[in-house]
Amino acid sequence: MYWADRHVVVGVTGGIACYKSCHLVRRLVEAGARVDVVLTKAAAEFVGPLTFEALTGRPVLASLWEPGRALAHVHLGQTADLVIVAPATAHLVARLSHGFADDFLTAMLLAATCPVLLAPAMNDEMFASPATGRNLADLVARGFACVGPEIGPLAEGASDRPGRMSEPEVILDHGARLLSGANPLRGKNVVVTAGPTRESLDPVRVVTNRSSGKMGYRLAAAAWRRGATVTLITGPSAESVPVGVTVERVESTAELEAAVRHALPSADLLIMAAAPADYRPAATPTEKRPRADGPVTLVFEPTADVLMATRAQRKPGAVVVGFALETGNAVEKAKAKLVRKGLDFIVANDASEAGAGFEVETNRVTVLDAGGGQFEVPLADKATVAERILDRVGTRWTT
Repeated sequence: MYWADRHVVVGVTGGIACYKSCHLVRRLVEAGARVDVVLTKAAAEFVGPLTFEALTGRPVLASLWEPGRALAHVHLGQTADLVIVAPATAHLVARLSHGFADDFLTAMLLAATCPVLLAPAMNDEMFASPATGRNLADLVARGFACVGPEIGPLAEGASDRPGRMSEPEVILDHGARLLSGANPLRGKNVVVTAGPTRESLDPVRVVTNRSSGKMGYRLAAAAWRRGATVTLITGPSAESVPVGVTVERVESTAELEAAVRHALPSADLLIMAAAPADYRPAATPTEKRPRADGPVTLVFEPTADVLMATRAQRKPGAVVVGFALETGNAVEKAKAKLVRKGLDFIVANDASEAGAGFEVETNRVTVLDAGGGQFEVPLADKATVAERILDRVGTRWTT
């Protein structure tokens, strides 16, 4: 979605981290972008031009003096959709901050009118230098975007301070956020809930459900890439934290309710993709139940309906999206919940359908709205389904 048919320029400067630039370029090409690589003289000491030409299928740009390309350094940064400099060394950051234009890359960056994303990478002492800090602050103030550096192993060994270049996947997410441009979610405060909750049977055992959290995590990631500020309230899940997203972890349905109640007053959009446990034991012993005691009879009581219990905390004008996971007649059951819970949208999901529901990478849903609209999202990976759901929800601010 973000990279198809986009023209991206990747500037590569002379640091050991430029081996990651090969992976970055490959990922961009695989995602459908047209990629031009600008290689500095120092970068070519680490990775040769032939490598990038093989990855992109396009000639590498390196010299201001190549015949037939007299104005390429001007046009490239003014016609591309995005420029990514990865790695951006301390030397490049300093030259760019002071307006140098003595090679193809700095000349292009000085003339660029498209968004520019810098991915700094250097020794941790170099990054900690006040000079580097001033130079980066100057570039950010001038409109350059920056991702990283991160804490992690450096060429010279382990470090507990920033210096390591961000991974290609992280850089891609930041680039996608820059490319999202003006869209209904940009600047919005979005709260997404995800995953199951667990209710204690005793200090060791719990009752829960099969939710993996995948759908909610994909929605949070997609909302952040669209320019939103995103808080993800998640029950237990093995999913990786999405880039840029603030995470709050909860265990029980009561904890989920409290977290949603606290977040709602400032939320422009709530997406309730979590699958809270609907029941909890009426009494929980303080010690583990011995199996040797034989059969156990448990009494369960309903947990709170989080959407209903927090309805009064919704910000005026906020958009609220619910989920209805059913095992038959999902759309009809979702319509009733849409009205009963005062929702703007509800996503109907039939777990009895192959490839949909819990613990799978794909989903098929129907998005219903309070105005009677019905939008089908065919079977696809959950990242794609998340994008289609947000497309539909975004119409709330455009119609």
